[in-house]
Amino acid sequence: MTYELSREHEEFRRTVRSFAAAEIAPHAAQWDRDHHFPVDIVRKMGALGLFGLAAPEEYGGAGDDGDFTSLCVAIEEIGRVDQSMGITLEAAVGLGINPILTYGTEEQRQTWLPDLVSGERLAGFGLTEPGAGSDAGATRTRATLEDGEWVVNGAKQFITNSGSDITSLVTVTARTGEREGGRPEISTIIVPSGTPGFTAEKAYDKLGWHASDTHPLSFEDVRVPEANLLGERGRGYAQFLATLDDGRVAIAALAVGCLQACLDMSLQYAGDRQTFGGPIGRKQGLAFQIADLEVMLHASRLLTYRAAAMKDAGAPVKEFKQAAAVAKLYATESAVTGTRIATQVFGGYGFMEEYPVARFYRDAKVLEIGEGTSEVQRMLIARGLGLPVE
Repeated sequence: MTYELSREHEEFRRTVRSFAAAEIAPHAAQWDRDHHFPVDIVRKMGALGLFGLAAPEEYGGAGDDGDFTSLCVAIEEIGRVDQSMGITLEAAVGLGINPILTYGTEEQRQTWLPDLVSGERLAGFGLTEPGAGSDAGATRTRATLEDGEWVVNGAKQFITNSGSDITSLVTVTARTGEREGGRPEISTIIVPSGTPGFTAEKAYDKLGWHASDTHPLSFEDVRVPEANLLGERGRGYAQFLATLDDGRVAIAALAVGCLQACLDMSLQYAGDRQTFGGPIGRKQGLAFQIADLEVMLHASRLLTYRAAAMKDAGAPVKEFKQAAAVAKLYATESAVTGTRIATQVFGGYGFMEEYPVARFYRDAKVLEIGEGTSEVQRMLIARGLGLPVE
């Protein structure tokens, strides 16, 4: 059995590819050098409808004309030319829009979604903390209810789209009490940008994704209305687990874009570069590595879009969770291997920032870490197989 995207999805791919080639590719290297977050491009992506692909029409989204698979296609094509803009789109939808769309009240949706779906504004997802990464249940940020307001204190780190000029809010996981047995009650609270006591600290100096917006956040007696609770109190842990399932497939799509870029660059260079009287592509040692790239790309793409199709078809949660973990693990580890191969194909030039392959090499590593490390994916897959792994 084979899996192929629909004609409509392939037409949409061509549209996004043309946009990425015209609006992003010519500037990506400079944005990377300058650590510049291009707000104007984000808004152009919004005008193209990329942030609304999985949102209903009443909030400005694509409605029946879009789906999760379309979002993955867009992330792949944007990520093919610039991983920073790819993760900006992925996080804006998967971590910004999705929690409000899925768990928000109608008032919260009407208040926040139209601007987020249009790309005029962005939202962050405040989950990770200095002492709570893969062990997200170890959250220390606290929120107490006082006189009809949540008072939030704590810190978050590595939060994408959280401190840009167009960031409108961050959803924050926080301890709001204790359950029986001393386990923490974790809830999710909407904290608008500009709220007194809420600070997006100086942006990180990162290994890669230089053109994406990533900050540590601090909360000091931040007061927001009780109505800013997102979803049911005490369900924050379950909410972010479900949010990350979707995000893992989207990250896999970003990795597929990275692999496609590596294959494209390697093929062109292997045909152009001459050594010992001919193109280097005729050397088996190099040609076989590029062949491996092709295999990894095909396998990663099939795993990713199979998982996306399951999401769109409403597959059982357990089956989708397993498919998402498999796709994320294989595609992201393949992307890291693929960038290493591509850099080797370019030889000394691959080590120079003059060529995009160096940027993709730097950008790829975090794919194995963000939205669940490779170790976490292996744990989830093993549990899905019925193994009692810890």
